[in-house]
Amino acid sequence: MAQSQQKCYADKRRQPLSFEVGDHVFLKISPRQGLMRFGKSGKLSPRFIGPFEILERIGEVAYRLALSPQLSGVHNVFHVSMLRKYEPDPSHILDWVDFEVDECASYEERSVQILDTREQVLWGKTIPLVKVLWRHHGVEEATWEREAEVCSKFPDLFENT
Repeated sequence: MAQSQQKCYADKRRQPLSFEVGDHVFLKISPRQGLMRFGKSGKLSPRFIGPFEILERIGEVAYRLALSPQLSGVHNVFHVSMLRKYEPDPSHILDWVDFEVDECASYEERSVQILDTREQVLWGKTIPLVKVLWRHHGVEEATWEREAEVCSKFPDLFENT
């Protein structure tokens, strides 16, 4: 009985998402599976790229998008759950041209340089940390990571130090 009431309440609040031909939408992307950066979720990773124009509606929940030549390896038909309505605000637009998006609409997050180092002192041990600047992110979004993990994944960062 309680589940039925909850479903009824949720159904009243749910609005079906649909777009028209010619609308612009953002496309959802995600970091490549298995490349979870140092055991953390990709909270700094971009979630949507675009905007892209809708060329045609295919069935009830699929849309064909006008993708750029850089995304030629990605299939151009997407489920409505992968799309978000485009709000005309220049600050929402992510420069997706530099991304290397593969056929499953994902990309690999790469480090650019080490900004700082420090040691985290715990009860019985000391953990060396490095502050890493990530590609497609500003200095204010740099993160502290364990030095050993960064060294094993990105040895080229430690060649100059």
